[in-house]
Formats: sequence, structure tokens, C-alpha cells
Amino acid sequence: MDLFRSVDAVVSASGDGVVDWRAVSEAAKASTDPGSLELSAAERQGYATDVRDARDRIRDVGGVAFDVPETISLQNRHHWIDANVDTFRRLIEPMTDEFDQPLFPGASRVVNTGSLSFSLAFLGRHVLGQYDPLLLAEADGGPTHELYFVHPNIERTARELDVDFPRFRRWIAFHEVTHAAEFGAADWLPEYLESRMRDTVTQLASGGLNREAFSELDAAMTAVEGYAELLMDRAFDEEYDDLRRKIDARRGGGGPVDQLIRRLLGLGLKRRQYERGADFFTTVADAEGLDAAAKVWDRPENLPTDAELDEPERWLARVA
Repeated sequence: MDLFRSVDAVVSASGDGVVDWRAVSEAAKASTDPGSLELSAAERQGYATDVRDARDRIRDVGGVAFDVPETISLQNRHHWIDANVDTFRRLIEPMTDEFDQPLFPGASRVVNTGSLSFSLAFLGRHVLGQYDPLLLAEADGGPTHELYFVHPNIERTARELDVDFPRFRRWIAFHEVTHAAEFGAADWLPEYLESRMRDTVTQLASGGLNREAFSELDAAMTAVEGYAELLMDRAFDEEYDDLRRKIDARRGGGGPVDQLIRRLLGLGLKRRQYERGADFFTTVADAEGLDAAAKVWDRPENLPTDAELDEPERWLARVA
């Protein structure tokens, strides 16, 4: 890591945009150890086998028609940062004309660049896997979705949690493949999330908050995370109580500084989405089965409202 180079990249941010994306990437990577990707052929094959098995098992248990990307990406932390710099750029750049012009554009650019690089560096050190439906991507004939595994983080976390690495790797694969199942079952979901993300970010950039768009975005992401929790628990083909307990503890763990960073980045909200969504779908599945829970992906109107997330019986009466 080179913290001096990271700070220098941020304060030297330049260009005409509200963010210097080159500097974001350079600063985030300079403050982050990339980690090793020295894997044997058998270890690489282990990831592919886990993804294939998860796909087949989730199709069978969940009754959801979907597929996974033809290839998976085994990444170090720098690879993940670059992939997500592209995602943030696709989100923010089309909206820059709608942002209020700051009094000191250079200073604003430095602040924006620093904030994003800090966020991506922190997340790059903690993210284990990611299913990316490539929201906001241009339809240029390229891939429509990708599946990443940040191998150094998975290896380190398995060691910290004192769990068997191949078993933990398989658990992460099942979780990410459940997201592929959701987006495969709901072809309307990327556009739905994109529109709410744009409305929310545009309003925040103007100093306000579109509460309706944010509420719909939060409810949708709670459904995405909650259904994934339900489906992976029902589909995982090994005993998992210890993994679930340790993963839940990790989501809320860390020291004071780590906890502060998580709150600043909204990761407390993400944990709430996991827990609230899992409670909702567990109630639905226990009452009416997994087929009823899967109806959430039939059309946008089937997404639970904020109120229904706390009262699943109301959603069952309306939809299932």
C-alpha cells in the first residue's frame, strides 16, 4: 500500500467532470493491497464447480429458470475496484448535466473523487463475491451479466472465521448465484432499479431526497437480499448453521473505526435489508411455499411495499 500516492492522486484530481475517474481508481488501489491470485488449476476449477452445482441446485429447489455467466471472474482487490469504478461511472456520468454547478468546481471534484476512492478501497478489502447484472451498461453486444469472486478476501475471511476454505467458497458461490436467479427470473428488474437509482442520486446531488424513489429502491433491494438469503438457505447442500451464525456476526462485527466506516457507507442499511428481507420471505415460504415467494419476480407490482415487508400476511393476501 502507498497512502502518499493515494492522497496525491485525490488532490491532483483534474478534468471537466464532477469526478476524476482515473484518480479514483489510482487512489483506491494505492491504499489497498491487491492480494494474491496464485491458484492451482484445481482451485480455479473448484470455483467453477461450485457455481455450476449452485445453479443446478437452485433451479431445482427454487423452481426458477435462469442461467449464470458463461465464465466467472476470479479477481484480486484491484480487479474488483476497477470493475466497480466502471459501474459508478455508468451511474453518475449520464446525470452530471443535472447536478447543480458548485462555486469551486475543482474543490468539489477533489471531494467527490476522494469520497468514491475511499468507499471503493474499503469495499474492495471486504467484498467476497458479486453478481453484477451490468445495470446501466450500453447494449453493445457485450456480456449482460458477470460473476466475480474476490479470492484474497474469501481466503482471508475463511481463515478469520476458522471455517474450511472450500466449504466457505461454496457458500459464497451459492449466495451470488441466487442473485443470478433473481435477475434471470425478473427481466424487468435492472430497468426498475436503474430508474430508482437515477432519481435518488439526482435528488441527492441537488441537496434533496426523492423519498418515493428511495423507498421503492430500498424495498426492492430488501427483496433482492432477502430472497437470496431464503433461497441459499433452502438450496445449500451441506450443513450450514455454523456458517450462517459466523457470517451474521461478521456483518455486525468489527472495531469502532470499522463500524463507523460501515455506517458512513450505508452498510448498516444493507445488513437491515438482509435481515428484514429474510424474515419476510421466510414467513411467506413457511406459509405458502417457495413457489409463492418466487411470485415476487413475476412483475414490478408484486414487489412488497415497505409496509408489507413488516407484515408479510398483507403481501400474501394481495399477491399470493
